[in-house]
Amino acid sequence: MADMMQALKTRMHWHQSRQKLLAQNVANADSPGFRPLDLKAPAIGAGAPQGVTLALTSPGHMNSGGRTGGFDTAKAQRFEVTPNGNGVNLEDEMLKVAQNQGDFQLAASLYSKGLGLMKIAIGKGR
Repeated sequence: MADMMQALKTRMHWHQSRQKLLAQNVANADSPGFRPLDLKAPAIGAGAPQGVTLALTSPGHMNSGGRTGGFDTAKAQRFEVTPNGNGVNLEDEMLKVAQNQGDFQLAASLYSKGLGLMKIAIGKGR
């Protein structure tokens, strides 16, 4: 349980730092020569999985071939640059901001529920 709580805490700190960086990208959408930045997601724990794959539990099951849900996980590179050299695409940045906010809220909710479970386990909860 402690490892999960630490992983959620690390994830929330990452989302907080990423939100600041994405806000800077949006704020500099008109700055000449500005290039947007993003943070790489932290690998949580030793040997943390980089993706989710389906387990093949029976020879009769279909094999996904290591792909996640049939979707290509490779992201297309963006090469759009305005005439003044700015590389910020506001639509992309705002989508990242919204996704990041939702992911932070999910991690915070899980963290809160975990704390509640620990309180119940030690007899301090309802």
